[in-house]
Order: sequence, then structure tokens, then C-alpha cells
Amino acid sequence: MDRNEDIKDLEGRIDQLIDVCQRLRQENSSLKSENQGLTDEHIKLVEKTRLARTRIEDMIGRLKALERG
Repeated sequence: MDRNEDIKDLEGRIDQLIDVCQRLRQENSSLKSENQGLTDEHIKLVEKTRLARTRIEDMIGRLKALERG
């Protein structure tokens, strides 16, 4: 290979590396967004579970009060 071919080969490899970096940035951004969405969903589900537990505990308390009364 002569010098020009070496340079063109290097340019091609650099272009490929740039493409990979851009794809990884996009993928990283997408994963961060997905992660935030899942975190938000988890927070909502934890709150729903807490509310359901509270309601069930209240119902159990009322049932026990009916048994005694």
C-alpha cells in the first residue's frame, strides 16, 4: 500500500468509529429515557401498593370490629 491508500484506510476506519460513537450516544439516550420511564412507573406502583395495603388493613379492622360487636 502506498501512503494515500493508508490515509484513505485510516479515514474509513475513523468514519466507522464516528458512526459507532453516534449510534452508542443515541442508544444511551434512549436507554436513559426508558430507565426514567420505568423509574416513574415503579414509583407509581409502589404508591398504589401502599394505598391498597392501607385499604385492606382498614377493611380487616372493620371486619374484626363487626365480629366483636
